[in-house]
Amino acid sequence: MFQYLLSFSQGHLSSLLEGTYSSLSRQALPHVNQLFSSLSLFLRGANVSVELTVHRFFNNIFPLVYTRFITPGIEGSVTASSTFGDCLRMIRQDVKPFGNYPVIMAQELAELLEVGRQLGLALNKGLEVINATEHVNFSRDCVKGLAKMVYCSHCRGLTLIKPCAGYCLNVMRGCLASMSELDQPWRIYISSLEKLTIAMAGHHSLELAILGVRGRVNGALLYAQNHGPLITATVDKVCGLPTGEPPDMRPTSPEFTTSTSTTTSTSPPPSASAPSSQLLPEEWLEKFAHLKSPFPLKPSKNNKPNLRTLSWDFLRLLQRYKPFFITVPEMLCEGEYVVDDSTCWGGDGVVERVPLMRQARWSKSEEGGIGSIKTHCGVS
Repeated sequence: MFQYLLSFSQGHLSSLLEGTYSSLSRQALPHVNQLFSSLSLFLRGANVSVELTVHRFFNNIFPLVYTRFITPGIEGSVTASSTFGDCLRMIRQDVKPFGNYPVIMAQELAELLEVGRQLGLALNKGLEVINATEHVNFSRDCVKGLAKMVYCSHCRGLTLIKPCAGYCLNVMRGCLASMSELDQPWRIYISSLEKLTIAMAGHHSLELAILGVRGRVNGALLYAQNHGPLITATVDKVCGLPTGEPPDMRPTSPEFTTSTSTTTSTSPPPSASAPSSQLLPEEWLEKFAHLKSPFPLKPSKNNKPNLRTLSWDFLRLLQRYKPFFITVPEMLCEGEYVVDDSTCWGGDGVVERVPLMRQARWSKSEEGGIGSIKTHCGVS
């Protein structure tokens, strides 16, 4: 869902530049790709600064905005690697040609994406815990208890009898006593997930922050156009007139280039003539349809994807699994393998005499394979 939101927001911003600011869209799109690629890497846990990423984006587009909107007559003499262009990038935060839009956008994204990042990292940690407890080393007493519960009735010829639910529960609780010690830490972990999820999805906070990038950038560009004379006067004092001479400094270039799916790629940015490359929400869901999940977190067919809706579904599931480690014995003792009535195996015998028709004897050919079971059960 994070990747979908980033891709959708990137498409909105690219469409804005191509439709409203077409004179700078071609050269600005690589910086758009760089912006969303870095945000995607941050959400996945990479060591990326969101605030630095946002300010770098505005630093890189300032020369384009200045030479095409504020002083369009000099655009031919200024290149991305010129001394004048480097000067514009360096003074951007002091001149504030975009008003407070960059600062607000950087702070908002940094705060809310951090919550999403921590939730993703926490889910990965939970997955490690579940995988680590998938295989339990049973003690010798546990193995003997399981053999007595499952097979000792067979040694007495009761092949169709099933363990009593209460008996099974006692055996499994003894076998999984060490796992029950994880109950309290697990509950604390689930509570942390709940807090992170509420902070992320409350009032659509993270969703609005990501989808609001288009509006922030548009507001910044309009601010620059409306304050052109003041910006020009300040730039003339600091950077002088453009000469078009290449500097000795290395030019600023995008560190990451991505396609509209926000994955790292070396493919060129989408052109203004190919808006169809921006996938619709429904197409993105189909793209990920092969990823099967045990949890019903897919949005309904009648609704578009919504982070808040998915988050509330996730919170309900968390409540179900909060007592997970302490209820594992109950889950293992449910179903067709145990019964809770008067005709069940209680370890030493049946709770009530089983009718003769339900009893079955081992044949001579089967007797050789149950020697070890007889030993555990104490049957001669």
